[in-house]
Amino acid sequence: MNGEVLAFWVLAVGLVGSALNVVLSKNLFHSVLWLAAALVGTAGIFIALDAEFLGAVQVLLYAGGVITVVVFAIVVTERLVGERLSQTSRRILGGAVVAVGVLAMVLNVIRRSGIDMPRPEMTADITKWMGISLLTQFLLPFELLGVLLLAGLLAATYFARPEE
Repeated sequence: MNGEVLAFWVLAVGLVGSALNVVLSKNLFHSVLWLAAALVGTAGIFIALDAEFLGAVQVLLYAGGVITVVVFAIVVTERLVGERLSQTSRRILGGAVVAVGVLAMVLNVIRRSGIDMPRPEMTADITKWMGISLLTQFLLPFELLGVLLLAGLLAATYFARPEE
């Protein structure tokens, strides 16, 4: 077992564990912190796959930005801070059985496929290529996405204002 495989399995186990804690945690704030850990684990897997741009975007946008906004929303609502969620799932056993069944099917397909291909070497700097593409060929969609995100931010500000 080489370092890449070991890194993948460590990140995968951490990612699955933190994702389970997101769903099973009774404290809303703790669930958000576990979500941040899951997003950072996903970024680690991207980086292990030589997709450093996607890893950086994952950390900056999701683990940084989205988690900050969610924590801010929890703090602003005040009544949820420190409280335990009272909602419990009565069908957790059925969900676990379905999840184990789906996992068994996926592992069976992977085992039968016999894929044993070496990973191709990266010949170009993908991050540089993506940057050049975004600022030349895809400049208009990139700018329209920025306008759309700005409109979403303004809408969120409008809906978050206090009622008069």
